Amino acid sequence: MLVQKYKDMLSGKSVIRELSEFATARGKEIGYENVFDYSLGNPSVPVPQEFTDTMIKLLQTMDTQSLHGYSPSLSIPSVREKVAASLERRFGIPYKKEHVFMTSGAAGAIAHAVRLVTVPGDEILTFAPFFPEYHPYVDLSGAVLKVVPPEYENFQINFEKAEEMMTEKVMAVLVNTPNNPTGVVYSEETLKKLSALMTKKSKEYGHPIYLITDEPYREIVFGGIDAPCVSKYYDNSLMCYSFSKSLSIPGERIGYLAVNPACEEAETLINMCGQISRGIGHNCPSSIIQLAVGECVDMTADLSVYEKNMNLIYNELKDLGIKVVKPDGTFYIFPKAPEDDAKAFSKKALKYDLILVPADTFGAPGYFRMAYCIDTEKVERSLPVLRKFLKENY
Repeated sequence: MLVQKYKDMLSGKSVIRELSEFATARGKEIGYENVFDYSLGNPSVPVPQEFTDTMIKLLQTMDTQSLHGYSPSLSIPSVREKVAASLERRFGIPYKKEHVFMTSGAAGAIAHAVRLVTVPGDEILTFAPFFPEYHPYVDLSGAVLKVVPPEYENFQINFEKAEEMMTEKVMAVLVNTPNNPTGVVYSEETLKKLSALMTKKSKEYGHPIYLITDEPYREIVFGGIDAPCVSKYYDNSLMCYSFSKSLSIPGERIGYLAVNPACEEAETLINMCGQISRGIGHNCPSSIIQLAVGECVDMTADLSVYEKNMNLIYNELKDLGIKVVKPDGTFYIFPKAPEDDAKAFSKKALKYDLILVPADTFGAPGYFRMAYCIDTEKVERSLPVLRKFLKENY
């Protein structure tokens, strides 16, 4: 007998993936260069040559068992050491390898973090707008994701609702900064206020409330903006990171979970990750990719194109009178649709071969997301089309 909950999910596929598939099919008809696809957050900048050179060097110089064999259940110790040293160097937090566990991207890190600190029926809070895949990440673990409504003025945290919803059943709070879909970076003031609220509630309820931080866009920030390290503001924090965006290697599925050394039983939590992996079939990511990112841990691709694309789109939207908060980073922008029904708005845009994602599933109806991780030349060609679409319909 088929498991009904997964069968039911077939009718609720990711709107992002559906629109991306539409764009691909449309591209076969008219040429993909003529489809202005702002759907999928797939990094567009080239992988750093140094990463490619590292892969070649590993293949030429290391034995095949080390490259392609099973890694230890807690992942490769030397890679964990390099990640920990990088975190300590960058953020001044004394991470050691005992606080790091390599995962299959940030999604794998979140999957472990959720299971570390919740049992079925427990609740996790997140803040809208949020990445829709948080629902399967959390809900399919047996925990329940609760979404705090947005603070629309600047997309920081709606603290009035957050305090109201942080009940005794809440065991963790999941934050994403820089944020998908808004591009907003949570300010130091916001993080201090969140830390104070969680500390107060932890004492009130007599159990720790953990802070799970989803940080795959940490390196993509604009205009010299400082993206504060969330873990510096709260001891019981579990950092989830991916190299997908920083190195432009999303298909390699590599990231890590780093437990704050000040967290209660930090080393035990990392050891528990090896046991969680047994139950979810994780069993360590690719050995060669672990080794490669270990060599390139402080490296990034040339991410400057994203800021250039953002400015082009932001300035055009503002000139057209569209309400939008200027992104601090990532490669997303999150405007208000010129009508209440963002799904209808996005459907109309398809007639102009503009692929725009309605934000209902992000917890912000009436808004839409544009993922501008595409060539700047294509962004420039899309702007007259966007202007024509809006002028003709609104």
